[in-house]
Amino acid sequence: MPGNDDDWTRVKNPFHRTAHAAGAPEGAETQNLDLTDPAAEGPAGPAATTTARRRRRWPLVAGSTAVVLLATGAVAYGNARKTVELDVDGQITTVTTFAGSVEGLLEEQGVAVGERDQVVPDADAALRGGSDVVVRYGREVPVQVDGSQTSVWLTALDAEEALDTLGSRGSDVRLVASRSGERASLPIRLDVDGPVHVVADGETQVAPDGSVGIDAILEQQGVELGELDRVHVAKSDAVAAAPASAETAGDETATADETAAGDETATADDEAEVSLVVQRVKVEEVPTTEPVPFETVTEEDPNRFEDLEQVVKQEGVEGVHTTVHRVTTVDGVEESRELVSDGVTTPPVSKILVQGTKERPEPEPEPEPAAQPRASSSGSSSGSSAAPAPADLGSAPPGVWAQLAQCESGGNPATNTGNGYYGLYQFSLPTWQAMGGSGLPSEASAAEQTQRAQALQAQSGWGQWPACARKLGLL
Repeated sequence: MPGNDDDWTRVKNPFHRTAHAAGAPEGAETQNLDLTDPAAEGPAGPAATTTARRRRRWPLVAGSTAVVLLATGAVAYGNARKTVELDVDGQITTVTTFAGSVEGLLEEQGVAVGERDQVVPDADAALRGGSDVVVRYGREVPVQVDGSQTSVWLTALDAEEALDTLGSRGSDVRLVASRSGERASLPIRLDVDGPVHVVADGETQVAPDGSVGIDAILEQQGVELGELDRVHVAKSDAVAAAPASAETAGDETATADETAAGDETATADDEAEVSLVVQRVKVEEVPTTEPVPFETVTEEDPNRFEDLEQVVKQEGVEGVHTTVHRVTTVDGVEESRELVSDGVTTPPVSKILVQGTKERPEPEPEPEPAAQPRASSSGSSSGSSAAPAPADLGSAPPGVWAQLAQCESGGNPATNTGNGYYGLYQFSLPTWQAMGGSGLPSEASAAEQTQRAQALQAQSGWGQWPACARKLGLL
């Protein structure tokens, strides 16, 4: 297929390659290379000098193996002594041999190949002096193309060559490193003879030797991997550049002379074609809470008068509804969110009010004061006046009980001040019970409260209400 410049066509047909694409010097004439050209080398000799030089790298094929070889044709020389160059996965040696075929040379050198490996020329091809024999081992490499991950068999010499070929259609291609504990690895070198970028934690560093392996490179740059961190390899121009420093910004105004000087001192940073990228991955469960409102319920109490205000039996407490997501962030940016749980973690507590349903009886009229006995007007033979009769239970000046109630409670029989005293006459609960009362004094009728107050006065005197009794002139 001479003249077809489609990259993917060249990948699928690894033996179609031009001298310039194969690494010929700048300006060399473009030509198709025929690996079976018998005129490439022979007794005449001069043809050998026109053969293109073999380059270091060879294109790869996704899903199969591929190698391009710039070599002379396959002319058998039997068992004649000959010198060839043997390139085994980039390790080049010059070999003197009597082998008559490529297969014989590989057996002689102890080079074993499998069905996914590539040998050029073919193993059964005749071997002759000056030949280049190239072996590329096939490796299954995890790749990510436009976000979809798979694996392909590659015979590329290193990651740079693999990415050049896989990304020839402009796809976003990455080689995905395998993780095992704190280690990361790829079955292919990053760059066999050049530097690589190391991108981690927002910084880009340069590792001068890309052939030593991922773990060694990360250790050199002081980059430690977390258990969940991801590692991939991509072309440097596809990786977002780190923020420019003030010095870098100043380069924009550099003069032509300064630019020329800078070109002469280009650093390894300028030469790094491949970037080793470390992505920090964090997975955590993130809870979100919302309040759950409580209900208010009312209970009826048949022993409590209905005209009394509702009382709080139990305060309400809001509950908690909790939603938990498992959130994955990559370099601080949320990548995914998975629902783990969703439900009420703390149930609400209802507020309970108590409402009385007992009907209060009509108040009984205040009893009339007992009549005071009159003193005898007749004297005794001894001339002394008769002693007054003892006062009846509850006897008091007219209207005194109403005045006392007004002074003690403002005349409200349901008074409950919260200080342990209740009703018209501010009974304490022990005193009320001692006078035969039940429940709370403030729940009894005004008549009952007055009767028990009169009984208390008859028993213990007006001193039971010292302040108000003194105010009313009863003490």
